[in-house]
Amino acid sequence: MHTMWKGTISFGLVNIPVKLHSATENKDIPLRNLHKECQSPVKYEKVCPVCDKEVEKDDIVKGYEYTKNKFVILEEEDLEAIKDEKEDKSVEIVDFVNLEEIDPIYFDRSYYLSPNEGGSKAYSLLRQALKDTKKIGLAKITIRSKEHLAVVRIYHNTIVMETIHYPDEVRDFQEVPNVPEEDNVVEKELETAKMLIDQLTTDFEPEKYIDEYRTALIELIEKKKEGEDISTAKEPEKPDNVTNLMDALEKSLDKSKKSKKKAASSKKKATSKKKATGQKKKAT
Repeated sequence: MHTMWKGTISFGLVNIPVKLHSATENKDIPLRNLHKECQSPVKYEKVCPVCDKEVEKDDIVKGYEYTKNKFVILEEEDLEAIKDEKEDKSVEIVDFVNLEEIDPIYFDRSYYLSPNEGGSKAYSLLRQALKDTKKIGLAKITIRSKEHLAVVRIYHNTIVMETIHYPDEVRDFQEVPNVPEEDNVVEKELETAKMLIDQLTTDFEPEKYIDEYRTALIELIEKKKEGEDISTAKEPEKPDNVTNLMDALEKSLDKSKKSKKKAASSKKKATSKKKATGQKKKAT
């Protein structure tokens, strides 16, 4: 299992060296956008709409838009300074609480914690203490320059850390539109609903739930592969400096010819006008 991070779990004077591993993985089937005409992958380029040109990585800076089209520019040095200051490699447990006190809306991502070298005994100590007290640790950790709240708890025989949202990141439920203030239900309908819930109540067995759409998509892809309903993307032509030079010369030559024709036409018109003016004066 890939190690994402190495550091310590700390509570009081106890420090446990640990490794962090992602506990979940995205199983979505990645689909590329292709050009319908030639089935080549479509490129997405960073383009400046004002300069109308592609922007290189070195020409991009970070900015915070505090009002429409007004930005505070943040230099990499400023961001690195904050990162170095905040990125302490530790899961600092600041409190112990009961799991049922935290509503699931706060939970974000899950990570497994394994003991690093020399940390097995202290890891086992924390695990047993959490089991016996039925408590979870409330901690702070910085991952990729973002400070997170997290809970540290036991999952089977492994310590798990789950990042949770800060209170100001959870939207106010009172802002949800059209939610009725009071329950206005018919008693008979309520009893029927309760009976239906009772009939459908069962033990949670996660293995019996599958992503039916993903399964069907995989089957469709395999069928198309077996039936050779596939396409091969064409390799984009590499720019040829000689060809490009010839193109540039030909375009320059065409432009030069057009300029000469335009100049000759203007000169001819000017001569004709001068001649007509002279003949008019002579007639007078």
